[in-house]
Amino acid sequence: QVQLVESGGGLVQAGGSLRLSCAASGSTFSINVMGWYRQAPGKQRELVAGITRGGITNYVDSVKGRFTISRDNAKNTVYLQMNSLKPEDTAVYYCRANSYKSIEYWGQGTQVTVSS
Repeated sequence: QVQLVESGGGLVQAGGSLRLSCAASGSTFSINVMGWYRQAPGKQRELVAGITRGGITNYVDSVKGRFTISRDNAKNTVYLQMNSLKPEDTAVYYCRANSYKSIEYWGQGTQVTVSS
């Protein structure tokens, strides 16, 4: 089992920055890919960014150049640095971890609100 705890959400003005953190505990040796998803009211949850244990990253087009995902394997933590935030980035952000056996784990979510 893997437990994920997110932190770092909050309220920020457009153009501002936030850094989300997701700390994993439990069977962390089993984790391969970690990522951030978000869900805005009335919309489906979408992938924002992902990173493999080896550091390969991918991003949804809407955040490329503004968001950076990183990972500290020694601390079992993944980060999402969000710059130049826009009101449309407002959502609940969820951390997800996938094990090598394709088991999914989710965090509880953290609210990000960007005011215009």
